[in-house]
Amino acid sequence: MISGNQTANSSAQAVGNIVPNRLLPDIRILELFIAFIIFIVIHSLRQQKRWGLPVWPLMGMLPSLIAALQTDMYEWISDVLFRQNGTFMFKGPWFSNLNCIVTADPRNLEHLLKTKFTSFPKGEYFRNTVRDLLGDGIFNADDETWRRQRKTASIEFHSAEFRKLTAESLVELVHSRLLPVLEDSIKQQVPINLQDVLLRLTFDNVCMIAFGADPGCLSPGLPEIPFARAFEDATESTIIRFITPTIVWRAMRFLDVGPEKKLRRSIQGVDEFANDVIRARKEELSLDSPNKVTKSDLLTIFIKSKDDDGNPYSDKFLRDICVNFILAGRDTSSVALAWFLWLLDQNPVVEERILAEVRRIVGERKNTDKDEENAPVVFTPEEVKRMEYLQAALSESLRLYPSVPVDHKEVVEDEVFPDGTILKKGTKVIYAIYTMGRMESIWGKDCREFKPERWLRDGRFMSESAYKFTAFNGGPRLCLGKDFAYYQMKFVAASIIYRYRVKVVENFPVEPKLAMTMYMKHGLKVLLSKRDDSEIWNYQQTGF
Repeated sequence: MISGNQTANSSAQAVGNIVPNRLLPDIRILELFIAFIIFIVIHSLRQQKRWGLPVWPLMGMLPSLIAALQTDMYEWISDVLFRQNGTFMFKGPWFSNLNCIVTADPRNLEHLLKTKFTSFPKGEYFRNTVRDLLGDGIFNADDETWRRQRKTASIEFHSAEFRKLTAESLVELVHSRLLPVLEDSIKQQVPINLQDVLLRLTFDNVCMIAFGADPGCLSPGLPEIPFARAFEDATESTIIRFITPTIVWRAMRFLDVGPEKKLRRSIQGVDEFANDVIRARKEELSLDSPNKVTKSDLLTIFIKSKDDDGNPYSDKFLRDICVNFILAGRDTSSVALAWFLWLLDQNPVVEERILAEVRRIVGERKNTDKDEENAPVVFTPEEVKRMEYLQAALSESLRLYPSVPVDHKEVVEDEVFPDGTILKKGTKVIYAIYTMGRMESIWGKDCREFKPERWLRDGRFMSESAYKFTAFNGGPRLCLGKDFAYYQMKFVAASIIYRYRVKVVENFPVEPKLAMTMYMKHGLKVLLSKRDDSEIWNYQQTGF
């Protein structure tokens, strides 16, 4: 007879044997799952040696991009390019069209911007992404549409009337609006957001040039202008599309939610302003009056022009033209000036040399009229042209902080870059202008130093190859407004530096913002103080 205790022990032993046997398949599955995850991680990380970044299943390199967006994406791109000898392939998620070649090799840039220009248009992806805002304007157009606009605009940009318009409008804006705003901040002894003020200045200026209209952004009190706000919101919402899978932002546009809802409303504001100005201008031009004032803005020129079939341009085409030139002219100069003045705060010796140059040029004036001697200093175009060291310093600033940090192309047929990179038809190409300014192979070991002297030869400014210094693009798409941009920046910078010391508020955070142009994320808060006329500058020490 079996005792009760023996029976209980046998039952417990049986149960103990059954439980592990039942758990064994689950444990094996867990071990296999962990092993699979480890394999995926190791395999993805090993891809970094070949591709420059870990390549994750389904997600590609997107996790690395998301992490970079939380810090400094431009420095992240630069770091990857340095490790990959100037070119790498970004692999996006399987469900997106974010795959692209990223390069900072001057040989590749010359190939795509000049040698094989027709093989590298903006492309369907870029045009479709920005079409809601830019339409078929010059910034977004390719082929014949682009050529027709560029030809007409080029003739206008080089005309005497246009040069006169730009010079006169700039004098008016600087002396009647900018300087009074700066003076007011000194009287109140309060910091001022200089980036915002400069954006207002260039916005008013480019609207005068494009539309022949003055939005008044730089009026006393710095009012909120609906068109300016709508335009800025539209550009910010558009840039989000470039880091969002196309299928996602198109779905948001269809549902009218998120950034797409903001974009739609912003574009409505832009269109309302543009259509009102176009309608008013056409009415002005239709009036047959002997006292009618002849205007030289781009809108007037294109209204008077005809297309290839001899027909007037549509209102939509006129709107697209003007909006594109506002985008090109508003952000680039103002953002460049903000970074430039920040760099001067970090490099006082450069500031001294610029001031010495400006004072020397003013001192060479031959005034015989005492009233003129006491009048405010207004720089003439000839004087601005002679500011060689100032132009070198602005170029050096643009090298380190280009207004457009990256640009986009798309290849229309199979190609091979000079560095050996194979490009299949339809491949998107991003060229990293920000990175190029920081490459030792291009600028030497002191590439991260702010050194205007690298642009001077025997005291004269000497430009660099457009495929080494790409702040103004290159090849057939070289910026039409390059000369005007330099003139505008030099005139504004000299007018400020000649009168004021500009000190960035202590511990104020300065970092780039992810946008089409390299805004300062938090603006640029500065304190201004008037220069003392009794200041003595050692011209021998500064080199002037």
